Amino acid sequence: MTLISTTRELEAVADRLRQEPYITIDTEFMRERTYWAKLCLVQLAGKNEAVAVDTLAPGIDLAPLLDLMADKGVLKVFHACRQDLEIFLKAMDGRLPEPIFDTQIAAMVCGFGEEVAYETLVNRLTKGKLDKSSRFTDWSRRPLSSAQLTYALADVTHLRVIYEKLHKRIEAAGRLGWVEEETRYLMEPSLYVTKPEDAWQRLKVRSREPRFIALVQHLAAWRERKAQARDLPRNRIVRDDLLLELAAQRPRDQEALRRLDRLNLDKESMREVMAEIDLVFAIPEAELPQLPAPKPPVKGLGPTVDLLRVLLKQCADESDVAQRLIATASDLEALAQDDAADVPALHGWRRELFGDRALELKAGRIALALENHQVVILDLEDEA
Repeated sequence: MTLISTTRELEAVADRLRQEPYITIDTEFMRERTYWAKLCLVQLAGKNEAVAVDTLAPGIDLAPLLDLMADKGVLKVFHACRQDLEIFLKAMDGRLPEPIFDTQIAAMVCGFGEEVAYETLVNRLTKGKLDKSSRFTDWSRRPLSSAQLTYALADVTHLRVIYEKLHKRIEAAGRLGWVEEETRYLMEPSLYVTKPEDAWQRLKVRSREPRFIALVQHLAAWRERKAQARDLPRNRIVRDDLLLELAAQRPRDQEALRRLDRLNLDKESMREVMAEIDLVFAIPEAELPQLPAPKPPVKGLGPTVDLLRVLLKQCADESDVAQRLIATASDLEALAQDDAADVPALHGWRRELFGDRALELKAGRIALALENHQVVILDLEDEA
């Protein structure tokens, strides 16, 4: 068991791992009290070694690790990598590790179900068992115990076996391109960054009144900037419900702002909030944001979606691919309304697997029936 705590040790292990065709990676982090995840440990494994990098060790320079992450000659294998990629994106100044392979995506392509857990893959592919004793540990506390390190390293040692077995299955099935297509989606940096001007979209806004929407947009953007600058969770600045109440109440001076129940802002924040409110009230009526009216439900859409859902399950079962990877509920609703909907289900391998059949079902060229208590797809043109 190796804990890397100096730059020299990190340089040496990075040089060795750079000779590997692939490495497995996991991270341990804390973010309950911060906006940005606090990276506490990085676990790395090659064919013959596994190490844990103490990212909080005094004086350690993580440059050798980040250079390894950017080395395109070494495949980086993760499981459910979105949070890991978000952490590395910030550490690598806007770059992402590449190339990558996500075993959760691979498992969905291999019929292991929706968003399969790492523990499930360990049990089914390695016949091993994970020690859960350190699952809820505080990874920022030092020193780390032997039990913590054993738990952490298991996340990359089992991953070697999982990767090799899944890769072999996918290659044999001719589905490597499917995994690569999903992986390209994960390599879009905008997935991991919330722009302040877009922060309001996370909120459950019920009113469509233009001045209210403008207030929500400005206040949410202010909160996002403040949270990022102070490295605090959004709700430590202002809770979602209080931000919406603030937009609804529309205080026009600091005295009115102070009278709002449950809202507790420091003097600087009060000045900034009032400045945002003043900005919104200076916007001419004609320039206020107008949310598009919701589309009325299409008559008969519900049964069509239900039929498409049954077809999706049938296609997923036949191909041994997770349903959600082929089409989401919103994809089905869009497809039910429009044969030319711009949804993933009508592109690439998904169209071949499901999309073309969905269009045939809508056009009445195929049908769904029960035979021996099993759903089957009937070609109506052949029947005719």
